[in-house]
Amino acid sequence: MRARAEIAVTGIVQGVGFRPFVYRLASKHGLVGFVRNMGDAGVQVVVEGEKTTIEKFINSLRPEQPPLSRIDDIKVDLKPATDEFTIFRVVPSERVGLGLPSVVPPDLALCEDCLREMLDLKDRRYNYPFITCVNCGPRFTIIEELPYDRPRTSMKAFPLCPDCLREYQNPPDRRYHAEPTCCSVCGPHMDLYDTEGNILQVADPPAEAARLMDEGNIVAVKGIGGIHISTKTTDDEVIARLRKAFNRPQQPFAIMSRDLETVETFAEVSEAEAELLTSYRRPIVVLQRSPDYMLSELIAPGLDSVGVMLPYSGIHHLILRAGEDPAYVMTSANIHGLPMLVDNVEAMVKLRGKVDYLLLHDRVIVNRCDDSVVKLIEGKPAMLRRSRGYVPEPVKLAFRSDQSVLGVGGDLNVTVSVLVGDRCFIGQHVGDTTKVETLEYMQSAAERLMRLLNLERVDIVAHDLHPNYATTRIAPRIAKRLEAKTTAVQHHHAHLCSLMAEHGLDEIVGIAADGVGYGPDGTAWGGEVMLSRLNSFRHMGGLKKQRMPGGDLAAIYPARMVAGILWGQLERAELERVLDEYCASGFKRGKREIAVVLRQLERDLNVFWTSSCGRVLDAVSCLLGTCDERTYEGEPAIKLEAAAAQGNACEVKLDPAIEKIDGKPTLDTSKLLLDILSGLRARVPRKHLAAAAQLAVARGLASIAVDAASSSGIKTVGASGGVFYNRAITVAVHREIEGAKLKFVQHEILPPGDGGISVGQAIVAANIG
Repeated sequence: MRARAEIAVTGIVQGVGFRPFVYRLASKHGLVGFVRNMGDAGVQVVVEGEKTTIEKFINSLRPEQPPLSRIDDIKVDLKPATDEFTIFRVVPSERVGLGLPSVVPPDLALCEDCLREMLDLKDRRYNYPFITCVNCGPRFTIIEELPYDRPRTSMKAFPLCPDCLREYQNPPDRRYHAEPTCCSVCGPHMDLYDTEGNILQVADPPAEAARLMDEGNIVAVKGIGGIHISTKTTDDEVIARLRKAFNRPQQPFAIMSRDLETVETFAEVSEAEAELLTSYRRPIVVLQRSPDYMLSELIAPGLDSVGVMLPYSGIHHLILRAGEDPAYVMTSANIHGLPMLVDNVEAMVKLRGKVDYLLLHDRVIVNRCDDSVVKLIEGKPAMLRRSRGYVPEPVKLAFRSDQSVLGVGGDLNVTVSVLVGDRCFIGQHVGDTTKVETLEYMQSAAERLMRLLNLERVDIVAHDLHPNYATTRIAPRIAKRLEAKTTAVQHHHAHLCSLMAEHGLDEIVGIAADGVGYGPDGTAWGGEVMLSRLNSFRHMGGLKKQRMPGGDLAAIYPARMVAGILWGQLERAELERVLDEYCASGFKRGKREIAVVLRQLERDLNVFWTSSCGRVLDAVSCLLGTCDERTYEGEPAIKLEAAAAQGNACEVKLDPAIEKIDGKPTLDTSKLLLDILSGLRARVPRKHLAAAAQLAVARGLASIAVDAASSSGIKTVGASGGVFYNRAITVAVHREIEGAKLKFVQHEILPPGDGGISVGQAIVAANIG
């Protein structure tokens, strides 16, 4: 019996070779009809043939799909055959949608086939950096609108030459309907510029850029999602010059190395880390330095780790293969706090005086996209930044919402998210929205993400509870434009709901520990144990509230937090001596500033209150002499973790002290600092004190969470917030929770830090309604 099947396929099915796959599969089964991309990133397939054959075809779609595609849904409408087709074809895309959420794939690392061709002297794409096929290359960063076809990408500026067109139209070819395909005849090209904008006449710009870097020059390199700043990693002088030029005195630089074997000469690489490094996503992976580490100490000052990635585009492969250094700095080209540069002219202007040369290409980057950063904790990925290689893949939700929601994130490490139906789509890393340019970028990223989802409006715009965040202030304007209402979501509730979404949970006892989040009581939270549901939360306990003399200054200069935490625990004169002896470098104006801070505390002037775990770790870091000033987000706590990794917590006894305050179990962090002070006076090695302090914080929070779970009858405890980038704290909390016979969950898909906040906001808003 002949039949007709009209099939709607959604998921990641555009830009991953799905249409060629369907063409080959249908032809193999002797079916006729067509396949085409649709306007909402789905694929429509219409086939006619024997009903049993059609059923076999449909049943083969999932198991035989291309490796980079992901089918979420297949909807089939069976009808009588019309006999209107004689062959099976790939037909032009349709601008209308299927009415089901789908999305374009992320950018894909260069595949082995294309790499082999690029390095083959006999291949017509030899040494061509923009080589690509259906299995690799840019996707998200070049697309303007759906459906995903060349005329709706930045490749529209490069019409295919006859040779490329022949491949593009040839079903058996690997470049059949590969939208970014091109060659040196018809595609983008690279040029090397001096800082005056003059093109250097060189035969091989990437190789020349590598030679210049090996000589100690700094080169701006335009890649897939933005422009990087690059130089050699073995020269202290040039790295110091780069740091000064970009005002990044301590921030660790990401580096790129030629291959896994080279990485293993300076870093320890586990099997799981190697798998991440070589995956098509190609994130930066935070690795432990090896004993043979020979790169400059200025790459990641004060740390025992280094962020490494492998080449993911032809551009990078050609540079790394021509260079002599084991690795090259590959850090985002942006002025501090501003978005990554993507435009050639803007780069020429803003990088003048900061770099020596610029290696640029003429393809427009439509959607800027920073590199993703991952750290493995107990073999599971903790996303420090979720961007290139992952965006805009969605999180599949355990519920379906009939309201669409835009989450606009917090204040730092901002992302935007759009919740539609049973999926939440996360945009690329935006950054620090305290700057006007970055706030504008956030709005642009939200608009583009909505456009890719075929959405003209949403029902709700969700934002942080903090009244002074730029994203909170702009949310009503965005909502007005989208004809939506606004919903404020508490920061740590959003953290925990993003974690719950990953694991399909509707309630947990959660530990939310980070630098800051606005509490309903108007104080700065950041070390909380909460009973979290998708539409509400109940505060169960956490860290003791401490004074922050000078407010945000205490987040920059943690010596002020030491003063605030120890205020009232020591006599003023003794506290003054402690600050002068152990934290003097944290007060830039010396004893005079110490006196001013103590006077603030005495008079309760410009003193704020916080239960932030991040601020406590900062204070410990300062008291131990590890870090006295934050020059990048999380610096004191990150350096404390590095110091603690050399120590042994068992060498000193720092027990968490939990007391009831306002009827809730509270970890006394003042006693923790007093115990550390006693250890210093007893000349206990600081590395052991650092390890013991982290363990005490972890055990204290875990103990409160276990009691909260027991009293509420909940069997799952989760951890979210930037503190859970700390390996030792995460492992210790995990051990304590499972030791109490409870299930422990941590982030594996979304960032534990504020990069996942927008997802939680969208989920809470959808469930509140």
